Amino acid sequence: MIPFRAPVLEDRTWVEERFCATGNRGCEYSFATMFLWARRYCQHVARWEDFVLERLCGGQGVGYLFPVGGTDLAGVVDALEQDAAERGHPFRFFCVTEEQTRQLEAACPGRFRYELDRDGFDYLYEVDKLADLEGKKLHAKRNHINRFVQDHPDWTVEPITPDNLVECMTMDVEWNRRYRAREEVEQPAEDTLKDESQALARAFANYGPLHLRGLLLRAEGQVVAFTMGSPICKDTFDVHFEKAFGEMRGAYPLINREFARWVREHEPGVRYLNREDDMGLPGLRKAKESYDPDLMVEKYTVLPREA
Repeated sequence: MIPFRAPVLEDRTWVEERFCATGNRGCEYSFATMFLWARRYCQHVARWEDFVLERLCGGQGVGYLFPVGGTDLAGVVDALEQDAAERGHPFRFFCVTEEQTRQLEAACPGRFRYELDRDGFDYLYEVDKLADLEGKKLHAKRNHINRFVQDHPDWTVEPITPDNLVECMTMDVEWNRRYRAREEVEQPAEDTLKDESQALARAFANYGPLHLRGLLLRAEGQVVAFTMGSPICKDTFDVHFEKAFGEMRGAYPLINREFARWVREHEPGVRYLNREDDMGLPGLRKAKESYDPDLMVEKYTVLPREA
């Protein structure tokens, strides 16, 4: 068996070098994503020759992410197939991009079939679009922001630092309390809340070592929204988390806009913000589509043709 293990902070350098070299804009190719969600998805990592290998357990069961970093793709695919057989679970790849399907077909012609996973598509937006919110399609976003500014003329934003990190943690606890008080939360939604809180706790605890960047929004001196992310590759920045009190109209579009402006100023090589997938949730899909995405990173589940 391939010696998979839970990712640790010491993996960041060698993993990020290989992820970034691919130019892949998918959120799976962020070390921070791997580390923050490792417990939720039983995510494990291994190094095989010069490849980064990832094994995880998602809603569709156990599988692998597409291997990146090395040159012998056919060889590593054989090794992963043997690993799956020895562990007694199906052999399959999750979250495979369209470009990766072409690479896989070239290395292993006719060996696999490809199933489109619409719920896993990543939404990418040009930084300038989210920073400026120009045009008719984004008129409603500007109106919501104007309403927030009118209601809270003393609003401010500031980078997340060790000095204010605890305030973000407190806001997250209060956000969850208000959400549960407002909604009759069914078990799947409750599980999602717990998963996100666990991932956020890891982000708060490892904010510096993971090289996360974040911004918080204040109104009347209190934190009412925050967001944080990290680079995926040279031109794409991943937004890992974004939370705002829902009853404060305009807080979400304002923290979104301000973070895009912060990225534009401090990460000048970044062209796109990856706001990740919608998980197939109608409300989340509507919200992400309302920002008029510039690119979609299509994802496939890949299985052996005979399976």
